[in-house]
Amino acid sequence: MNRLRRLKLVLWSITGLALAVATARFLFGLGPVTHLSDAFPWGLWIGFDVMGGVALAAGGFILTATVYIFHLERFHSIVRPAVATAFLGYAAVAVGLLFDLGLPWNIWHMLVFWNPHSPLFEVGWCVMLYLTVLLLEFLPVPTESLPKLRKLYCALLKVRLPLVILGIGLSTLHQSSLGSLFLIMPFRVHPLWYSPALPLLFLTSAIALGLMMVVFESHCTSYFYGREPETDTLASLGSVARYFLAGYLVLRFADLIIRGDAHYLAAPGWHTFLFWLEVTFIAVPALLFSLPRVRTSHSGQFAAAFLGVAGIVFNRIDVGGLAHLPAGAPFYFPAWTEIAITAGVVSTATLVFLFLIERFNVWEQRPVDPEAAPLEAPRFHPVGTTWLGTPAVASRTIYSLAFVLAAALGFALLAPRPAFSRGIPPQPVHRARGGDILWIDGNLNGYGVAFPHAKIEAKLGGDSSCVKCHHMNLPRDRNSGCYECHRDMYLPTDAFRHDWHAAASGANLSCNQCHTAAHPRTASNVKTCGQCHKDLIPPGATIQVKTYQTVGYVEAMHTLCIGCHVNLARQNNKPGFAQCTTCHKEPRPLDDAAAQPKTTGVGILLPAYAPK
Repeated sequence: MNRLRRLKLVLWSITGLALAVATARFLFGLGPVTHLSDAFPWGLWIGFDVMGGVALAAGGFILTATVYIFHLERFHSIVRPAVATAFLGYAAVAVGLLFDLGLPWNIWHMLVFWNPHSPLFEVGWCVMLYLTVLLLEFLPVPTESLPKLRKLYCALLKVRLPLVILGIGLSTLHQSSLGSLFLIMPFRVHPLWYSPALPLLFLTSAIALGLMMVVFESHCTSYFYGREPETDTLASLGSVARYFLAGYLVLRFADLIIRGDAHYLAAPGWHTFLFWLEVTFIAVPALLFSLPRVRTSHSGQFAAAFLGVAGIVFNRIDVGGLAHLPAGAPFYFPAWTEIAITAGVVSTATLVFLFLIERFNVWEQRPVDPEAAPLEAPRFHPVGTTWLGTPAVASRTIYSLAFVLAAALGFALLAPRPAFSRGIPPQPVHRARGGDILWIDGNLNGYGVAFPHAKIEAKLGGDSSCVKCHHMNLPRDRNSGCYECHRDMYLPTDAFRHDWHAAASGANLSCNQCHTAAHPRTASNVKTCGQCHKDLIPPGATIQVKTYQTVGYVEAMHTLCIGCHVNLARQNNKPGFAQCTTCHKEPRPLDDAAAQPKTTGVGILLPAYAPK
C-alpha cells in the first residue's frame, strides 16, 4: 500500500469515528460530547474549527489578488489549489459551527433577524457571502472539463475579477472582525491576549497564516502524490510571510508595553507558558524564512510553514477559549469527543480536496491516480488468499471497512457505562412495607430486613428522634421516606431534579431565580434549597446536607444504621451489635409465612429512575 492509500485509510478511519460522535452530539446535545460550560461556552470548535479555519483559508484571497489583480503570473500554478483550500476551509467552518451551536437548526436566523450592532452578525454575513464567492471562483475548475457546462464556465470567467475584488473585501472584513468579538471581554480574556488592537492582530496573523498554509498544503500533496513542489514559487511566499510574522510579533509586544501589561510576560502560571510557547512557534518560522538557504529548500519550507501554521492556530485556540480566565470554574480542556469531531471535519475536507485534485485540473497537470489501473488478472494475497478486486474496488472496500470499524469503535466508546464500578444495572428502590415493623426489600427478590421502626423510635426519644434518620423533607412533607431521595439501590441519583425545576411542566423556574445573575451558573453561586423550602431540613437534623446528589440506597442505609450500631456497641460493650448478621439474619423468602412481618401498609411501586 503506497503512502497516498495509507493517508486515505487514516482519513476515512477518523471520519468514521467522528460520525459516531456527531450522531451523539445531534441526538443528545452538547453535554455528553463536550467539556463546555457556562464558564467556558467557547472552546475547541470555535477556537480551531471557526477562527482557525477562517484564518487557514486566508491564502485564497491573497493568491487571487496576486494573480488576477497584480498579474504576477509566476504564482498561477498555485492559485487554484489555494482557492480550493479556502473554499473547503470555509465549508469546514460552517460545519464546525453547526456542532457548536446549541440549536444548529436555527443557524438561518441570522438571515432574517438582523442585529447590525453585533460583530458576530458582520462575521456571519461575511463568511456566508465569501463562501459563496469562493464557490463561484472555484466552479470554473470542474466546469471547464464538462462540455454541457461550457456556457457557465465562460460566464464565470467574465465575472472573475469582480468576484476576486468582492472576495478580498469580504475576507479582510471578517478576518479582522473575528478579533472584534473579544473586545467586549476585557475581564475574561487574559491580558496577554486581550487588546484593543485584536482586529489588527487577527488580520496580520491571518495573512501570514494564509501564505504559510499554501506552502504547507503544496508540500503535503506533493509528498503524497510523488511530485516536485514549486520550491521557487513557494520561497517567494515564505519571503513575504516572514515580514507579516515579524510585524505581528512587533505589534504584539508593543501593544503589551503600551498597555502596561508587559509584567505578565514573567508572571508565574500556565498562561505565561502558553504565551511563550505560542510566540516561539511564530518566531521560529519568521527566522527560518529569513535564511535564504532554508527558504529555498524542501525541508526548510515545510518545517517553517508547519511551525507557523501551528503557532497562529494555537493563538486562535488560546483566544477562543483556552486562555480565558476561569472565573472560579474548573479549567477547560477539550473532551476527546470534541477533538474527534474537529479531526473528522478536517479529515472530510482533506478527502474532498484529494478527490478534487484527482478528478479535476486543480493542478496544471492532473496527478496519476494509483487506484485507476486497468483491469488485470486476479492476484491473491499470499496470507489471506483473497482478492478484493481491481485497485479502485479494493481501495473502496478497504476504506469502507475502516470507516465502519472506526464508527463502531466510536459508538462503543460513547455507550453509557454504569456508574457503579462493578457494572450493576440500575435497581429502583421501592417503599418499605409495614407499620410498626418495616419490611425493607429494595431489590424485590423476596429477601429483606425486618426493621422495628416503632421500637427504635420509642428507644431514641419518640417523635423528636425522627430527624436522626429523616434528615431531609420533601416540600410540604414531614419525615420523607429514604426511598424518595435515594431512588436506586446502588447508583447515585439526583434528589434535586434540576430538569424538573427548569421545565415548564415542572416548577418552571428561570435560571436567575436560583443562580446569581451575570455570573457563570455553577454550584458556587446558587441558592440553597432551604432558602425556598423552609421546611426542607428539619430543626435538629444530625446530618448536614452538602450535596443533592444522593448516594445509593444501600450505602445510605448502611452509613446511617451501621454508624448508630457502632456507637451503641461501644456504649454497651456489645461488639457483635454492628455486625451484618444483626440485621441480615438467615434469609427467608417472602412467601414463607413465618418470615412475613405483620404489616398494616401496602407496598408502593415507584417508577424507575434513570440517573444522569
